[in-house]
Amino acid sequence: MKNRLPLLFLLLPSLLLAQAKPEKPWMLGPFQKENAHNPILAAKATTEFYCPIRKKNVRWEEKDVYNPAAVVRNNKVYMIYRAEDTVRAVGGTSRLGLAVSSDGIHFKRMPKPVFYPNNDAMKVYEWEGGCEDPRVVESPNGIYVMTYTSYDGDKARLCVATSRDLMRWTKQGLIFGDSENGKYRNSWSKSGAIVCKRIGSRVVAQKINGNYWMYWGDQPQLRLATSTDLIHWTPLESSTGQPTVAAESRKGKHDVRLIEPGPFAMLTDKGILLIYNGMNDAKNGDVTLPEGAYAGGQLLFDAHDPAKLLDRSETYFIKPDQPYEMVGQVNQVCFLEGMVPFRGRWFLYYGTADSKIGVAVAKQ
Repeated sequence: MKNRLPLLFLLLPSLLLAQAKPEKPWMLGPFQKENAHNPILAAKATTEFYCPIRKKNVRWEEKDVYNPAAVVRNNKVYMIYRAEDTVRAVGGTSRLGLAVSSDGIHFKRMPKPVFYPNNDAMKVYEWEGGCEDPRVVESPNGIYVMTYTSYDGDKARLCVATSRDLMRWTKQGLIFGDSENGKYRNSWSKSGAIVCKRIGSRVVAQKINGNYWMYWGDQPQLRLATSTDLIHWTPLESSTGQPTVAAESRKGKHDVRLIEPGPFAMLTDKGILLIYNGMNDAKNGDVTLPEGAYAGGQLLFDAHDPAKLLDRSETYFIKPDQPYEMVGQVNQVCFLEGMVPFRGRWFLYYGTADSKIGVAVAKQ
């Protein structure tokens, strides 16, 4: 027994870190937070950027960094993340920064944002709240397509931009700007997760029944939209003119208040898998989670009918449990938004308490 104790203690740390299998066989995971390295990105007060609207230098990522997208390019992980300054009276103006990593965990940041409000046609929608919460996929011909949220201080509006190199972007405008004679132009819209297929380390938008598909919204009902070109999108509506409901929040669960897409939606051999963010209500939701907590779940839709929900996780697979996830600009938040297949693992990137960025990994 005396000789076996050292071996037991050597094994104990790995046993403590072991995770159960995914709740259901179609789910991705299990995911393990990289707590030894998290948070992998935090605010930085030494980087300055000349704001073309304010016409002065601002410390563009001084307040908070969070809610990142990610893609694999040239065998490296490129992360596009939301960063806030402290200039605006409430919340700070958001811009998007770019960071690059060889291992998916340690990132080197570009000194200036790659996407931001400017004196352009989108200024009316982006100023002075900014450009928020990117999600990036590839088109079949290799163009990067980014959905993001513009915020003018009053309304959030889902927008789209394109790029060939992740550095230089072309703003394509409001995602629903021309849809239904402008019906959605001044409606609140956020969080566009495009249905994609994994091709090696690439995540490529995939047509189903002749259209591209996108799950969107931050409401008790998850919504759908279609497009033929990844630029102009039309929300799916019922016969009564209301948005088609793809999935709904649930009483007694972690997603009782809202369902909000995480990263891209992914075609698998079981169907379309969508990782999503649910917001809790301690009174009517999951009593084991704090009030307002954001925790992650998974949804499975029919591969031939993206509006048909086949199955869903019964509970969350990730929740706030680290100090930097529980306390920050918004407490009790793990907000899942970026994911890449990289070197045999899935890297899932998320905002922590709307203040920093963390990562969780799973075997492929």
